Amino acid sequence: MSSSTVVYSTFKQLFFHMSPYSWAAVGTGLAIGLSVAGAAWGIWITGASLVGAAIKAPRIRSKNLVSIIFCEAVAIYGVIMAIIMQTKLESYDESTTTSVYKAYFAGYAIFASGVTVGIANLSCGVCVGITGSGCALADAQNATLFVKILVIEIFGSALGLFGVIVGIIITSKASFT
Repeated sequence: MSSSTVVYSTFKQLFFHMSPYSWAAVGTGLAIGLSVAGAAWGIWITGASLVGAAIKAPRIRSKNLVSIIFCEAVAIYGVIMAIIMQTKLESYDESTTTSVYKAYFAGYAIFASGVTVGIANLSCGVCVGITGSGCALADAQNATLFVKILVIEIFGSALGLFGVIVGIIITSKASFT
């Protein structure tokens, strides 16, 4: 072990040696990164089924693009949350203990918000992609099923909105000053 290696005996030491800005940056990155990954995954699932089903029934091509739009909305949720989280970043006074603790709380809150939003939007993208795939395949077989399955797809996309709402509530408590 070299002389420059730092050994932490508790997690508290580890957590307090990372800057609160680092926690906030990782949270913001997770929010936007996982949201875009969820959107891409959902578009991939839906798009593959849509292209395949459109061979049998070309009439479904345009109206089933709604499923792709729902998946893209998931990425937009992540971008919106990243903007909200970045507006919370401010400088803080390192000379007072109270200010330092408030800054760490804000960093952890933004990190938690990013994890929450990212995981919710990742699962939302997959959910919307799977239901959109089913919608395209069912619509190719029976045109009367489109609206019925679209309602289920809307319920799946609400999962991402729930994550955004929880993220906004968590982030609203974050203040570096």
